[in-house]
Amino acid sequence: MKFHICKEDTLMSPEESKPIDFIREAVAEDLRTGRFNYVRTRLPPEPNGYLHIGHVKAFMIDYLIAKENNGELILRFDDTNPTKEETEFVEAIEEDARWLGIQWVKVTYASDYFGLLYEWAVQLVKKGLAYVDDQSPDEVSANRGTLTEPGKESPFRKRSVEENLDLLERMKNGEFPDGSRVLRAKIDMAHPNINMRDPVMYRIIHEPPHHRTGSTWKIYPMYDWAHGQNDSMEGITHSLCSLEYENHRPLYEWFPEQLGVWKPRQIEFARLNMTYTVMSKRKLRRLVEQGYVKGWDDPRMPTLRAMRRRGYTADAIHDFIRRVGVAKNYSISDVSLLEACVRDDLNKHTLRRMAVLRPLKVILDNYPDAQVEEMEAVNNPEDANAGTRKLPFSKVLYIEQDDFRETPPPKYYRLFPGNEVRLRYAYLIKCTHVVKNDKGEVVEVHCTYDPATRGGDAPDGRKVKSTIHWVSARHAVQAEIRLYDRLFTKENPEEGEEGFLGCLNPDSLKVLTGYVEPLLASPQVGDRFQFERQGYFCVDSDATPGKPVFNLTVSLKDTWAKIEKKQ
Repeated sequence: MKFHICKEDTLMSPEESKPIDFIREAVAEDLRTGRFNYVRTRLPPEPNGYLHIGHVKAFMIDYLIAKENNGELILRFDDTNPTKEETEFVEAIEEDARWLGIQWVKVTYASDYFGLLYEWAVQLVKKGLAYVDDQSPDEVSANRGTLTEPGKESPFRKRSVEENLDLLERMKNGEFPDGSRVLRAKIDMAHPNINMRDPVMYRIIHEPPHHRTGSTWKIYPMYDWAHGQNDSMEGITHSLCSLEYENHRPLYEWFPEQLGVWKPRQIEFARLNMTYTVMSKRKLRRLVEQGYVKGWDDPRMPTLRAMRRRGYTADAIHDFIRRVGVAKNYSISDVSLLEACVRDDLNKHTLRRMAVLRPLKVILDNYPDAQVEEMEAVNNPEDANAGTRKLPFSKVLYIEQDDFRETPPPKYYRLFPGNEVRLRYAYLIKCTHVVKNDKGEVVEVHCTYDPATRGGDAPDGRKVKSTIHWVSARHAVQAEIRLYDRLFTKENPEEGEEGFLGCLNPDSLKVLTGYVEPLLASPQVGDRFQFERQGYFCVDSDATPGKPVFNLTVSLKDTWAKIEKKQ
């Protein structure tokens, strides 16, 4: 499939800082013409999984359309399939939606309306517009026809109203086994829209018990029957959904037309797709159940649980959704845009800290053995109110391995024998010699420091070309550092014969043991920091007092852009 990669869509009118798109225009038109005199939208998640970034776009559209028009938002769980639903998912969806800042006037469930929905089904049967079909699921599917061929009418389509009412009641009472009968709408088996070819309204499910109604019901409504009618029952004005439901709209309009009930307006928009990401709940479940990731909140997953654990902020996700915009055409958004939104938000708000991820020991030979100084460091150069902190400095330090080369390549300005660099907030140091192990690897870098350069500037005006970060070995706290990267190596993971599992990134997680400054010894779970010259990190839920664990949220720069340019 060919697709357009969306870097950013600006949805702001030049005259006013207010979003403009076809949905908002349609809602405004409905209010202006009197089609509706209020706005009420709904979030209709199925409680059979965790919210992911794809859901967020739909949630935010529903929420903002209601909010901008002084309307109401209802959170309604579509709990019509007891075989897949759990209370755990209900609670998780509510928690994640609240974290996003979404507010609703009430929480409802499709199961709240099971009784009324059944009464409406009986009305359709009495009107001769629904019937009980004894065909097997395979027969129903086979006789549905194709896009070019009409379907075949069921041999049970001409049952009398009385027989259909009797069978439907007995289905409800649990007299028939699963799969033996269904209730279908009687529309047109030759209709060019397959969704109108006598769609199934109810199927029989005895077990497991429903998470709210227990074993009261033995028949459960199909989504296409419950969804639109629940909207009608709740007085929803605008049923906003993704493009795959566009072909279902004639059916959603047919039911309330026949019943003579409230008719919401359905408007479709393009769902959110993203590079290097899969959104299918089924595929995400495979990743979890087959052990490719460590649960639904694994920071490599696109679920909100995972993004929160990784350190993404709600504000950054809002910014991303705003930039992506609302459109009708299929497109795929660049994941680097999401990462840029996260980077921009964290840059403004996070405290800076020193952390060495791949430590190399540096010994300042002319520094007093027992001396300890405190260096003043800025907490956030973007926020003057964040103040400063004290960093302990001593004879033995740790620096990054990448900040030293025994034989430097061209244009390498960091530490190497004979070269002088600045230690951030501290002194200028010059490498004199190294110590190696039996394998010939450098294990110690010996330097001298210039005591006149405290703070990083030389009184004689000499300049250095590089500033590197460090931690005091005596005071540093050992920490587990989890470096997360994109889960897939291909922009479109589902492209090609090997499928999405064939392009899993073997380097999507690297676990390092590094050292952090003393202030990071016992941070709170969820706290976010910028590790200077490294990236933004978040304290993981696995952390314990004195044993911090940090997840890489996002790097300081988009390293993937450089990789792609080279390719």
